[in-house]
Amino acid sequence: MPDSARGSDSDQDLRTVLDRMADGFFALDADWAVTYANEEGRRILRSAMSDDALGPDESVEGVNLWESIPGSAETEFYDEYHRAMATQEPVSFDSYYEPLDTWFEARAFPSDEGLSVYLRDVTERRDLERRQRESLRAIQRLYAVSSDHDRTFEEKVEAILALGCEYLDVPNGFVTRIEDGTQHVEASHADHPLLQPGETCPLDEAYCKRTIERDTLLTVVDATDEGWAGDPAHENFGLETYIGGKVEVDGEQYGTLCFAATTPRGEPFTDTQRTFVELLTRWVSYELERQRAAERLERERDRLEEFASVVSHDLRNPLTAARGRVDLLADESDSEHVEAIERSLSRMERLIEDLLTLAREGDDVDDPEPVDLVALARDAWKTTDSGSGAFRAAVDELEISADEARLRQLLENLFRNAVEHNSTSSRAEPDDAVEHGGDDVTVTVGPLADGDGFYVADDGTGIPEAEREQVFETGYTTDPEGTGFGLNIVAEIADAHGWAVRAVESEDRGARFEVSGVEPA
Repeated sequence: MPDSARGSDSDQDLRTVLDRMADGFFALDADWAVTYANEEGRRILRSAMSDDALGPDESVEGVNLWESIPGSAETEFYDEYHRAMATQEPVSFDSYYEPLDTWFEARAFPSDEGLSVYLRDVTERRDLERRQRESLRAIQRLYAVSSDHDRTFEEKVEAILALGCEYLDVPNGFVTRIEDGTQHVEASHADHPLLQPGETCPLDEAYCKRTIERDTLLTVVDATDEGWAGDPAHENFGLETYIGGKVEVDGEQYGTLCFAATTPRGEPFTDTQRTFVELLTRWVSYELERQRAAERLERERDRLEEFASVVSHDLRNPLTAARGRVDLLADESDSEHVEAIERSLSRMERLIEDLLTLAREGDDVDDPEPVDLVALARDAWKTTDSGSGAFRAAVDELEISADEARLRQLLENLFRNAVEHNSTSSRAEPDDAVEHGGDDVTVTVGPLADGDGFYVADDGTGIPEAEREQVFETGYTTDPEGTGFGLNIVAEIADAHGWAVRAVESEDRGARFEVSGVEPA
């Protein structure tokens, strides 16, 4: 035994202190024989040593460490203790000792007489670190699954149920829908025959009956021990381990998300595991809400398309007939009412066109293509009833990624808006204006300064600051002859591309519409 742990009466106090330590301590001589061990050290050594190696009364003193512990020469302890003795330098390390199923934090301090060893059981700490790593990996994988846009909702649910089963170490994960007192298994990752998709049972015979009655998760780690014996759910499913939470859609009960096993768990679910299951229930609730909203949107879009078809056929036909009658009336009469009727019919036709455009612009742009914005704008200007307006491009070309037909519609609507709201203005034509029809408003197209998109600006009367957000609302117009749909169509087309559009004041104190978030080609 090293001098630090044996010898004179003064060392008795040191022995007393060592025996009171929670950590294990033992001392070895130069021949690896145990010279002293405190109470915890003796317990650890006795657990590791073979019974026939121990001394009288199971004493460990005088026993050779490596000869008495089977397989010890193949351990990290052997290598590190020998390194400390050879170098006469202290060593510190963590190592798992499989025969004792224990992680030890070991510190060894060498001297000429031998080695002093301190052992601390850090199994609980290592288990906590392991669980934290597993939890982090589970959260990362959950995020990867939930954000994978290539998977359908059903594929995502299947993946998170499999992930939950692996993380919680249970064989059954499932999502239920509860309706009219019946539990329906909607999706599952399970080996239990009654927890397969499509299986149903009365709610009174399901664990979910208690789950939906709670504001927090229902957890069971040993159903028999916790008084579930005789319960219809326990009799029906035989589940001993269970954790589940409510799934709500739009604030109303939908069903549950649960994980279970037919064997007892043996230990409570940790706070992190409970939080993980709560995250899954909220994700499923959110996805179901989103799916339901998408279905509602699809139904509304179908109704809109049906409405557009009615508008196109049932309104255009009588409108065409009315125009023909007005032409005949104009040939037969010079009444002042003819012009007013023609203006009303023109406004009706424009209203129909805008309604049909709105009905077509609801879908997102999935396959944008390279488009020269400047060239398209020049061409769109030519087909716009620009009156006496003028067009100007701030650059020669500007390649962006877009749906060309819908971008053209956006530009035409902005051009028409500029011309119609400034048709009575009187101004001199700028020297660099091109492709103009007279000396009225000038419309300019160019890139945003930060390269994030483009603008369409005019030198007209502008838009009051208080109205700049309202102008994109459906039906909003300050023109008695307008439909109120033009700028709403612009906003719809921008949104379909994933762009943002806003109205500001132009350098000439007119209106300027900035479209941002535009990808270059």
